[in-house]
Amino acid sequence: MKQATSPSAAPRAFLTRLFDAAIAAANPGQVVPPALPRPPKGRTVVIGAGKASAGMAAALEAHWSGPLEGLVITRHGQGREGAACRRIEIVEAAHPIPDAAGREATDRLMSLLSGLGKEDLVIALISGGGSSLLSKPLPGMTFEQKQEITRALLRSGATIGDMNIVRQHLSAVKGGRLAALAAPAPVVTLLISDVPGDLPETIASGPTLPPSATRADALAIIDRFGIDLPKTVRALLDSPAADSPAPEDPRFAANTHRVIASASQSLNAAKATAEAEGVRAVVLSDRIEGEAREVAKVLSALALACRDQGAPFSPPVVLLSGGETTVTVSGTGRGGRNSEFGLSSALVLQGIPHIHGLAADTDGIDGMEENAGVFLDGATVARLHAQGLDPQTLLGNNDAYRAFSALGDLLVTGPTGTNVNDFRAFYITTEVP
Repeated sequence: MKQATSPSAAPRAFLTRLFDAAIAAANPGQVVPPALPRPPKGRTVVIGAGKASAGMAAALEAHWSGPLEGLVITRHGQGREGAACRRIEIVEAAHPIPDAAGREATDRLMSLLSGLGKEDLVIALISGGGSSLLSKPLPGMTFEQKQEITRALLRSGATIGDMNIVRQHLSAVKGGRLAALAAPAPVVTLLISDVPGDLPETIASGPTLPPSATRADALAIIDRFGIDLPKTVRALLDSPAADSPAPEDPRFAANTHRVIASASQSLNAAKATAEAEGVRAVVLSDRIEGEAREVAKVLSALALACRDQGAPFSPPVVLLSGGETTVTVSGTGRGGRNSEFGLSSALVLQGIPHIHGLAADTDGIDGMEENAGVFLDGATVARLHAQGLDPQTLLGNNDAYRAFSALGDLLVTGPTGTNVNDFRAFYITTEVP
């Protein structure tokens, strides 16, 4: 997107290069081939779901010499990452609310796992977004109920980990159930992580990995966030039918898994890029969670301390962080968690020079909008006021997209083909005399 008229074009170009380096480090074409297992004596069946699954499938197929078949489900608009696939079918479905396309593709994917033997091999390509794309509710629960519960969880402010625990226990395929269908064939799961801490069983709600959380944990999350479940669904969640397979289940004995890309790797790639350009970079954390507008206040305050006091890091310096913030939706506006983070940060930094920020989602889609994220600096608030927009009102209405769209300060990349969650960078450019 053109940024030439911005007074901070050079810092923004620098921040964009860091974001690009983070994306490149999680590119399926780079991380999948070194992790591939040896071909089996029997069939090789590929299954997968997530925003990066099409790219993962393309990378696998390009580096696999033996027989191959399979199906992966990715988000609408992201199937082109798998355009080169000839043996693995790519199906597109809706995210973050599951749709009929995802439900039908899940049924077909499950059918691929029937009748496999010990000499066959299943390769599961799992990435963030798979929870919505791989969708089949437990018997006794309707698909429409699943959609409504997903909407309620997204609006509640629940973390991705909490949401995935609930989804594990209301699904016929999550929480290890999908891998159980493949037994006795071994399952090798390759994971691109979008969850803070990279716990494999929580990525895409763990379709091939049994969870450590229980249905009691799921019920506690439902109660904590005030999710109003239909009586039949609550009864289901309170019954043994919602129990996931246990980790010690013999059907998982021959299975293996590996996280092949994560926020940590991407942040370190951005750090290396900054330092190659002569700017010190610090990775604060790859697992920051919390309400987006509150996390913004903390990280902005840290950037201010660097600018004003030279501590804990003296300028010029880039502060990098990842993880996944949340938004408790109370308004009617537009904007994902990174846009909301950016507007809250802009309010903290208003009138302050020498600090430039970028907050973006590594999948290229912030929430349900077309932008990956937003740029901000100390002039953002003044520029909004000049256009007759009140940033505090916009923030209160969860309308951050409108703010940054009006300024031309959206970062628009299109789908990136990968997903390792949030990328945030504050560039403090100089010391203040």
